[in-house]
Amino acid sequence: MMDVLNQLHSILRWVILILLILTIVKSFQGMRKNGAYNASDKKFALWTLIGAHLQLVIGLVQYFVGGKGLHNIQTYGMGDVMKNSVMRFYAVEHIFVMLIAIILITVGYSTAKRTLAPRKKHKKIFIFYLIALILILSRIPWPFMKGFENTSWL
Repeated sequence: MMDVLNQLHSILRWVILILLILTIVKSFQGMRKNGAYNASDKKFALWTLIGAHLQLVIGLVQYFVGGKGLHNIQTYGMGDVMKNSVMRFYAVEHIFVMLIAIILITVGYSTAKRTLAPRKKHKKIFIFYLIALILILSRIPWPFMKGFENTSWL
């Protein structure tokens, strides 16, 4: 079961990254051209939000049931987890930064939805989603990061 969740979590990462980039680009173009905030813009932002929330649910199951998050804290204690960069990454850094990123996506979508001016809608989506993208990219366990050399690109 955990292997399936790990694969799904890893594959969904790419879907969310693609959706985030497309949504950011569309919002940037809409903001620069002072274009209308149309149904397509709303759908991209919404699908990005839904994907991020789905990823959050899968990640929380992994954290509380899997072997890298809460399990390490309970097994080794918080002091030892904080001394080990890989265990600290999964038990603290990854989940904390991803929660902030998903909160930013949610706030960006919600505030844009309530904003009337199309340019301001684009601007809110652009800013909140861009910050979320930067945070997400910083806390994905990339294979080129020290300690994650055996991590799959998928």
